Amino acid sequence: MLITFIKPDFEFSDDRGSLKQLVHNDWKQVNYITSVGKAFRGNHYHKENREAFYVIKGRFRLIVSTIDGSIKEEYEMKSGDFFIIDPMVVHSFDYLEDTDLISFYDKGVENEKGDKDIFQ
Repeated sequence: MLITFIKPDFEFSDDRGSLKQLVHNDWKQVNYITSVGKAFRGNHYHKENREAFYVIKGRFRLIVSTIDGSIKEEYEMKSGDFFIIDPMVVHSFDYLEDTDLISFYDKGVENEKGDKDIFQ
């Protein structure tokens, strides 16, 4: 598998609501992403960063592949899914409906020189 499914570090719920501690270390940059249904985004890879995603709401088709295209996988992601994409894995998102998600980078996209770790 080109992605790894993970679970929140901690979960709690009672009659007042719930709390999910998604992570408590190892992540330097956190982004909140919204996408409209029928949008296609991504189609890039990172040389240095591991990137995790937590789907808050919505649905999308995740397409991942090796850089040379020799391995390709597709997944349908939905609310509550939590997964990691390692460096050097091309990833694209085909949004099936309006979607909100959180992304985490272990190093951060911008490097010391101001370049971005995003490659087509």
